[in-house]
Amino acid sequence: MKGYESLHSFYSPLRISTRPISRRRCFQGPRHTRPFSSSTRAAIAAPEIQFDGDASGRASLLQRARIVPASPSYFTAKPEFTDSLLNLQALLRKYEALPVLAPGHAPRVAWKTHAQFMLTSTEPVRVARYSRILKVLHRLNYIHPSLMPEEVAEAMQVYKRDVNPYDKVKQPVIIDQSGRARGLGRRKTSSAVAWVVEGDGEVMVNGKSLSQAFGRIHDRESAIWPLKVTDRVDRYNIWALVKGGGTTGQAEAMTLAVANGLMVHEPDLKPTLRRAGCVTRDARMVERKKHGKLKARKMPAWVKR
Repeated sequence: MKGYESLHSFYSPLRISTRPISRRRCFQGPRHTRPFSSSTRAAIAAPEIQFDGDASGRASLLQRARIVPASPSYFTAKPEFTDSLLNLQALLRKYEALPVLAPGHAPRVAWKTHAQFMLTSTEPVRVARYSRILKVLHRLNYIHPSLMPEEVAEAMQVYKRDVNPYDKVKQPVIIDQSGRARGLGRRKTSSAVAWVVEGDGEVMVNGKSLSQAFGRIHDRESAIWPLKVTDRVDRYNIWALVKGGGTTGQAEAMTLAVANGLMVHEPDLKPTLRRAGCVTRDARMVERKKHGKLKARKMPAWVKR
């Protein structure tokens, strides 16, 4: 009975039933690991909360309370980035029902690149994560400009570049008082400026004739190729200044310059010049030579492939 009294005194505050506990149930393990039925479950009220401290000298609840941060992502690895993304997503949900523009008619905006975003951020953010922000910005940019909320415009302004290249309007090239049209062209590291004027087919390059400036026949034909494909060799005179690179690069840079000047006189020739490849700049550069190769990619003859 002593064992029963000790067990009863131990469990009595937690039990409603006063029936004796069998010896078999006493050794079924700790109480918090044994299942109890609803009839034997404890029913004890929580102690009263003391906000001003208690008699034992413990601090009050207000003094022991943990300060909750204002940011919901304070304990994440990247709270600044997460807050920015959550803010944009909240704006999108808030104004999702506003009318939007047709696909392809949204204002062209130059957003900050990942490198520019990292200069203003104090956290390392991957490109894939930053693309999530750009995706939300593209959707917000399609809201009709007349109905664009002010808070959305302010949030989008943070991610715009300082200078928007799409706002620049290309100045039209006109014919001057002397009847000349100025054209520019580049190829590799070469650049050319050509003045096209109505004449009898004279071509001067850096103060020299075409045959003196370019020794190869292929380079001469490249220089005046826009005039040949349009049958305008005998109708215009050309004065050109070329510099940088080699003779082939200078001749191909002059091709683009002459074509741009010719289109000022006759804009209807643009489709013909485009099909001939005169108005599209070739952006390819010379590939550097690699170690152990004869040229950029050519391997020595003794190397077996």
